[in-house]
Amino acid sequence: MVSKSLGQQKRDMKGLMFDLKEKQVIDSGSLQDATFLNAVVKVYCTHTEPDYSLPWQKQRQYTSTGSAFMIGDGKLLTNAHCVEHGTQVKVKRRGDDTKFVAKVLARGVECDIALLSVESEEFWKGAEPLRFGRLPCLQDAVTVVGYPLGGDTISVTKGVVSRIEVTSYAHGASDLLGIQIDAAINPGNSGGPAFNDQGECIGVAFQVFRSEEAENIGYVIPTTVVSHFLNDYERNGKYTGFPSLGVLLQKLENPALRACLKVQSNEGVLVRRVEPTSAANGVLKEGDVIVSFDGVQIGCEGTVPFRSTERIVFRYLISQKFSGDAAELGIIRDGTYMKVQTVLHPRVHLVPYHIEGGQPSYLIIAGLVFTPLSEPLIGEECEDSIGLKLLTKARYSSAKFRGEQIVILSQVLANEVNIGYEDMNNQQVLKFNGTRIRNIRHLAHLVDSCENKYLVFEFEDNFLAVLERKAAVTSSPCILKDYGIPSERSSDLLEPYVDLLEDGQVINQDIQDNPVSSLEIGFDGLLWA
Repeated sequence: MVSKSLGQQKRDMKGLMFDLKEKQVIDSGSLQDATFLNAVVKVYCTHTEPDYSLPWQKQRQYTSTGSAFMIGDGKLLTNAHCVEHGTQVKVKRRGDDTKFVAKVLARGVECDIALLSVESEEFWKGAEPLRFGRLPCLQDAVTVVGYPLGGDTISVTKGVVSRIEVTSYAHGASDLLGIQIDAAINPGNSGGPAFNDQGECIGVAFQVFRSEEAENIGYVIPTTVVSHFLNDYERNGKYTGFPSLGVLLQKLENPALRACLKVQSNEGVLVRRVEPTSAANGVLKEGDVIVSFDGVQIGCEGTVPFRSTERIVFRYLISQKFSGDAAELGIIRDGTYMKVQTVLHPRVHLVPYHIEGGQPSYLIIAGLVFTPLSEPLIGEECEDSIGLKLLTKARYSSAKFRGEQIVILSQVLANEVNIGYEDMNNQQVLKFNGTRIRNIRHLAHLVDSCENKYLVFEFEDNFLAVLERKAAVTSSPCILKDYGIPSERSSDLLEPYVDLLEDGQVINQDIQDNPVSSLEIGFDGLLWA
């Protein structure tokens, strides 16, 4: 059972085709002639993804189609996955045969929203932007409009709101508020608006839930999340992300557990772990019980009041904040109630789900190709190739400091200087000449400043790879020429190295030596808040 982001793509997308049944299509004269339908446009995108296994080059380009809609001020809104790695984006209005070039102003990976602009004045002639509506209620009618597969004309499907809760966003691997509907959503509907009966936009269609046990389950990004994205962009001139408290929580449903923690009432959630990179580190401690967030009481199931008669998970309150905002927490520590202040920032991922800038970093030393471990790289390689130990670190470990990366030896470009190492691949490098590696920038700095006779790389299980330094330097140009590689390192590693560790901060422990447990997996429990 998986949630999938939808995009009509002209290539094999590893099972991204869906067999959802079409619901009835609205064909009433009033809706067909409605002016708000003219604000929905079709998006054509050419994608060129990086090749994470060969990080110095790109993959073959492919095209996809999606939907978008006008929001005023010369801007359009669509899904982030519709324009991811886009080298060219074009849009076409309903009933027009001209495509106009669009520019991507901002992409929100976590919320799967992208902001586009079109400079052509001709495109905006007679255009009327959509109006955003309130968050709908259960059983409210909803109409999804877009350009799904099967034709170039606009498509309209109708259903009702079946659920509103914090939902897993497949593209951004995040948990934000989502609207579940039973209206048909198909590849190509991504980025299209969902309307209420008043013709107001209540959200953006973006994914479906595929399962043999369920059907007709689609999801819409609500206007509350859309507004957060737009306000973030207006505040900072760019997208900065949704903040995180950076704590791992546990429910307090068991009375004996509450009594042991000296919690008198039926409320609160237990702090199991605080991330070292979180601003809450030093403010909260393991064993604290969080009973309120900005004055809102938290129940023992980790839920807070939502609207009149509903409750929603505690993470919803955090997602309403912006990066850099302060929050007041009411906590019980050793039986004593107190209030503490902390600042909220986006969570630091040890293994990122998306690469900033689109192109991965890499460093080639005498044919040894080093690159940071990322989820796209894991997806491109098979899991057997990555290895269970490294895969466990990637899935369940947290960063100990900002900027930390798992640097791996991706492959070895065979040459006489690296004889004996040709079969090495996807192994984590821990130290260089005895110094623990923090990230790939740090590794490049250590290599550049090395004056020793030998370059000594230490891997997992005390495996060593040793190169003679002068021979490695001499052989590099020949290796690059033989394999048709333009540069021995990515452009970001050409910049001067800056040590981001604070004074006194040490990393003597083994990297990722405390992986989290399987109890952190699943939506019935509390994950990282």
